[in-house]
Amino acid sequence: MSTMRIGGLASGMDIDKIVGDLMKVERAPIDKLKQKKQLLEWQRDAYRDMNRLLDALDKHIFDGVMRQSTFLQKKVTSSNENIVTATSTPSASNQTVEISNITRLATAARWTSGAIEKTGGGAVDVNASLASQFGESNVPNALKFQVTKPGSTTPETVSISIDPNTDTLNTLINKLNSNATLGVRAFYDEHTKKMVITKNETGEGSSIEIKAGQVFLQDQLEFQVETGKNFLQRDAGTGQNAKFTINGLETERPSNTFTINGMTYTLKNTHTGTVTISSTTNTDAIFNSIKSFVDKYNETIDEINKKLKETRYRDYQPLTDEQREQLTEKQAEKWEEKARSGILRGDSILSNALSSMRQALYRKVEAASKGFQQLAQIGITTTANYLEGGKLIIDEAKLKQKIEENPEAVYRLFSNNGEGANKGIVLQLRDEIKKTIKSIEDKAGNTLKTVNQYIIGKNILDIDTRISEAEDRLKRVEDRYWKQFSAMEKAVQRANSQSMYLMNAFGGGMQ
Repeated sequence: MSTMRIGGLASGMDIDKIVGDLMKVERAPIDKLKQKKQLLEWQRDAYRDMNRLLDALDKHIFDGVMRQSTFLQKKVTSSNENIVTATSTPSASNQTVEISNITRLATAARWTSGAIEKTGGGAVDVNASLASQFGESNVPNALKFQVTKPGSTTPETVSISIDPNTDTLNTLINKLNSNATLGVRAFYDEHTKKMVITKNETGEGSSIEIKAGQVFLQDQLEFQVETGKNFLQRDAGTGQNAKFTINGLETERPSNTFTINGMTYTLKNTHTGTVTISSTTNTDAIFNSIKSFVDKYNETIDEINKKLKETRYRDYQPLTDEQREQLTEKQAEKWEEKARSGILRGDSILSNALSSMRQALYRKVEAASKGFQQLAQIGITTTANYLEGGKLIIDEAKLKQKIEENPEAVYRLFSNNGEGANKGIVLQLRDEIKKTIKSIEDKAGNTLKTVNQYIIGKNILDIDTRISEAEDRLKRVEDRYWKQFSAMEKAVQRANSQSMYLMNAFGGGMQ
């Protein structure tokens, strides 16, 4: 039951203001709790920002200097890229190869029809039904082929279904093109009225034999077909192998792109001279990958150091609702910026993380090659300025020299898959990063954890409970104040009534 509130009609006092002022004093502990809650929420968010930073560094390591392929990148050059180009797999050894006497490029087998006309004459309409142009009885329900690919001796049977009343020349061509086993590219040229079918694969040995639909192909689509013969061999476009000489060896390939000893070559033109292909370590690409890691590491520890050293303005506490109402939006924003500052100043989790990360990078990798067991040996050291918190700097000339000397050894220093002192430095660094992320999640959680699964969340829940209890108590106190003042108002009202009565009574007797 709510208390009846009388607002000073009898006493003339501003009861609303008096109770409001009293409640400001009573509300102060709740404001303190809300400010404490806000600080905890800011701290939680700041911790999570640090985890996102560390996670980004971890992913950068995984996608870069942790991968062996990063350190085995090859640079391949051709003395004449108009004739031959090449690429190299990371694992292939450096090599120089001469390709000469390219007398023939690999070509695909093809089949060309005569000029196609409708039954009775006239140009074919590629979008009209086959039955309407050639007669339903002349169009089979399927074309069947026996297909042998270049280099294979095992034929495969392919069936292309046809509906004479709905299929057109265009849809038939689409069906031929979409069948992967058939492996052809077909098109119709309206200028010449001819249809061309070309094998996708180049090289000798392509074979397509007609097993059903021969009459339709021959009489309606104007292809010259002999029973049991490979129709792709009826033209001068029969597939052929590329023919060339590599390091003095005359050889052939069914494709113009082929791989030998980890090098993939592409022949572009015939050529009687010699083209030299050279594969070397791509020092610049490897250097850039390492530099990218160093930059990312420096960026990460710089951000952590900023948080550890950020000034704490203890006179700037989170604004209460009442304080915020008294400020402009810009003033409140500036105040909050000061209040948030230094929320992780001197934090032990982050301080320990920086220390452990530095130690991981300074360790000696016993399993690495001599002269490649520490970062300093390949030209990566710590800056002399201690205020920079252990940032790394690169001696570019020395690092490139070490990469050229032995890129595999540089990889082992970074990512050797071993245990203890044999583990590569970035694997050790990732271990420390994961430990820190776990410690922060235990304290500040993540988006997948509920508030009761991490320390700060539990503290926030506790404060919420205390705020709720204090709000209930505050309501009772306010009700009590109003009861007291209402009782006072009633007493004053009674006294006023009695006084008026007496005045009226005495005044009446004197008359």
